[in-house]
Amino acid sequence: MGNKRQIRQTIGQLQHVKTWQLIILLILAAFIASTFLRLNNIGMVERRSAVLAADEVGNQDITISRLYDLQRYVSAHMNTDMGKGLYLQKSYDRDVQTADNAASSDSNPNGNIYKKAQQVCAPQFTRYSTAYLQCTLGELAKYPAATNIISSANLPDANSYLHVFVSPIWSPDFAGWSVLVCIVIGLMIIVRLVSLLILRLLLRQHYKSV
Repeated sequence: MGNKRQIRQTIGQLQHVKTWQLIILLILAAFIASTFLRLNNIGMVERRSAVLAADEVGNQDITISRLYDLQRYVSAHMNTDMGKGLYLQKSYDRDVQTADNAASSDSNPNGNIYKKAQQVCAPQFTRYSTAYLQCTLGELAKYPAATNIISSANLPDANSYLHVFVSPIWSPDFAGWSVLVCIVIGLMIIVRLVSLLILRLLLRQHYKSV
């Protein structure tokens, strides 16, 4: 008899907070969490755009400063994944152009060959790019003297212009704490439903045994 009364009291305590009330709290918490997660992503996009703007201008010091700012932000905030990363195309194009100019100078033994390759490829492209570089190398390959042209031109490594920063799975900011609240409320709903189910089964089993 005492066990039945205790089970009923436990069920009554669990029913003080309705499941639908917890579900409403979960919906509100999820909305708040999604808002903060979105703000984190917007912050990453703004800083990434600042890096690209600095790269467009060509000031290396400012570009590096913006990159550090982006790295610090991404590493400290969740939901700031950069996908395939950030590629400094303008810096790469400028460095390729510098290497081309150095290779085509009068002091370079391959200078005349470079000028001939540029005369063929330059009209086909509006700016320095990977396609332009491939065209130039294709033209240089026609000359035996250009067999070691890549090393002589000292071309930059394209991979060094790609920057990938990893965001944490969870971060102790507004977004992280709001997500944690959602998880806690969700667990409370699950535990409450499971507990009620178990207690009702125990109560039904008790009636059968009487």
